[in-house]
Amino acid sequence: MSLEQNKDPLHGKTLEMILNHLVNYYGWENLAYHIDINSFKKDPSIKSSLKFLRATPWARKKVEDLYISILEE
Repeated sequence: MSLEQNKDPLHGKTLEMILNHLVNYYGWENLAYHIDINSFKKDPSIKSSLKFLRATPWARKKVEDLYISILEE
């Protein structure tokens, strides 16, 4: 493993792990406030959100960036 991989806060984290962490940290309502996507607002679930995020790079990037921001707090 390179030194750069060690510094990457997303290294070894699955999208599901990241999403679960954010939901536990914020709750669905606050998560939808931070990232305005329907899968967080209307009948949210991990499964439906993961399906959307895997198909939508811009939304996935917002989720990953939010996750990194709370790690840095």
